[in-house]
Amino acid sequence: MQIIRCLTLVVIAALATGCSSFTRESGQTLPRNASWGVAPLVNYAQTPQAGERAEQILISILAEEGVRPLMYPQAPRQDLLLQDDRERQIQALDWARQQRLAYVITGSVEEWQYKNGLDGEPAVGVSLQVLEPATGRVVWSSSGARAGWSRESLAGAAQKVLRELVGNLDFE
Repeated sequence: MQIIRCLTLVVIAALATGCSSFTRESGQTLPRNASWGVAPLVNYAQTPQAGERAEQILISILAEEGVRPLMYPQAPRQDLLLQDDRERQIQALDWARQQRLAYVITGSVEEWQYKNGLDGEPAVGVSLQVLEPATGRVVWSSSGARAGWSRESLAGAAQKVLRELVGNLDFE
């Protein structure tokens, strides 16, 4: 009987967490009131502008943590489609140095889609890094991925991934 209870708890825990995977790094404590910026997230996903979508969700989650970063100015819409994300990221780090920002959050979107099939579950994969623009040193890094349930939205799955990642940042 005890074994059945333990197995039931394990199954419930597995179902409650969905299918997700995260890496965690115990980095240094970062000051919440420092000057922060958000640089473009490189889009490695097949979905156009997934990086821009993730950036917008990231901004709102950072606000929940009391961090109000500067956003790298967006290029005109037609230029976004032609410009390489890595080049935009390099330009954003130059911008962060000019703004004398203490920290910049950047990263990449590896997956941003609804899976094929009857269920059409959302799948999101994101990596974030916190950089010191002056030195280019990575002070914190983490990755997360999640496959949601068939009734879950892609933005909802992305919020869960980004909230978990930002929650791993150690703010003072």
